Amino acid sequence: MLSIRGCDAEGAIARDALEDHFWLPRSVDPAHTLRAFENGRKRIVAVAQRNLLARPDEPLWLSANDFMAK
Repeated sequence: MLSIRGCDAEGAIARDALEDHFWLPRSVDPAHTLRAFENGRKRIVAVAQRNLLARPDEPLWLSANDFMAK
C-alpha cells in the first residue's frame, strides 16, 4: 500500500526486480524476499511514487525496468 496526495494505492513489485536490483538470490525463502524488500524500501517507495504520479490511472506494478538508471 502506498499513500500519496491523499490517495491510497495498492501495488506490487516483480520478483525479478528484487533479484536484479536489490540483491535477492534466486530460489530463496519468503523471509529473505521480505528482507530484500525491506532493505530496498526507500528506493522502491520513491520509484512507486514517481510511477503513481506519472500514471495515476494505471495499476501500480514495478518491474526491473523501473529501477534501471535513466
